[in-house]
Amino acid sequence: MRKRHHRVYRKSRPPRGANPGTLAIPPGASPPRIHLLQYNAESFEESDISDVRSLHKRLRDDAVTWVDVQGLGDEKILRELGELFSIHPLALEDVVHIPQQPKTESFEHHQYIVFRELRLTATQELEAEQISVFVGKNYVLTFQERYGDLYEPIRNRIRRNAPIRRFGPDFLGYALIDATIDGYFPVVEELGEQIESLEDAMLHRPGAERIGQLQDIKRKLLTLRRVVWPQREALNALIRDDTPMVGDPVCVYLRDCLDHCVQLIDVLETYREMASSLTDIYLSSLAHRQNEVMKVLTIMASVFIPLTLLSGIYGMNFDYMPELRWTWGYPALLLVMVALATAMLAYFRWAGWWGKPPRNDVPNHEPLESPENAISAPRHG
Repeated sequence: MRKRHHRVYRKSRPPRGANPGTLAIPPGASPPRIHLLQYNAESFEESDISDVRSLHKRLRDDAVTWVDVQGLGDEKILRELGELFSIHPLALEDVVHIPQQPKTESFEHHQYIVFRELRLTATQELEAEQISVFVGKNYVLTFQERYGDLYEPIRNRIRRNAPIRRFGPDFLGYALIDATIDGYFPVVEELGEQIESLEDAMLHRPGAERIGQLQDIKRKLLTLRRVVWPQREALNALIRDDTPMVGDPVCVYLRDCLDHCVQLIDVLETYREMASSLTDIYLSSLAHRQNEVMKVLTIMASVFIPLTLLSGIYGMNFDYMPELRWTWGYPALLLVMVALATAMLAYFRWAGWWGKPPRNDVPNHEPLESPENAISAPRHG
């Protein structure tokens, strides 16, 4: 039996009654890896950081500093980062206690944004990862659950001296959100193809395993909806509310991300309706197949009932049955039985029970006269 993963819904949390800001490190979490990327319109610098305390000297007012942390397995390093960037204890708790709903919150020194990254694995399992972003005056601090560079295309844009280097940290935060939302589309398209394939399979090859596949697709669609819908609300809040760390020029780009979220929600609702209708298609296909089987059995029974009657009559042991002693009695009876079966099959075919659609018993009336002819026709009488 295939193992089902519910990692999306399992939340890491501190013990009951713990102090606010207590960090419950997820079991098996990887040690943090810190990558620094610093740039402005004229310069670019990139390096790995092994000592958090050295970051304080690397921050510059004339450049955007992107500190990317991959892995949440060391509370000491996370606390040091929280102190360096003045992260509120409750915000740092949300970073560690995954998963959180996509949201945004304003703090004195930064804007805190949470969103989810989704991907389909090689085994078609839906895998989610929480991304926490802190956008400050001259920095962007990101936290990822696992190793793996999800945002290498953005780094390449910065390395190539793309226009992103002329903007501030709020534009970098937008770029991260946009790249994450763009990653939803391949997942949704793949699920759409699975739904179409499953629909064809349920029409032509219905079986019990199709229900399991359908439930798996429904679960993935529900997970996507749980991610995309709050993401839309978070983007709405970023655009609508007064957020000092996000300027008006960047809000124009965020509205484009919001449009993508709305489009995704529309597609997801359509796919959810299609997935729900597949259950009716499955039941209809099963009923149709059962009806076809019952029709074949009924035709066979209808053909053999009169034949059984004849064989039963001439199988009785009476002395005074003239046909029993007739020389041609046996071949004549076989001929009658074959003719009777052939006639019944021919009638069933003519009636449309098998081999062709049912005949139309509605009489073929003459076409009615057109209104023009009816008006111009002379009257008699």
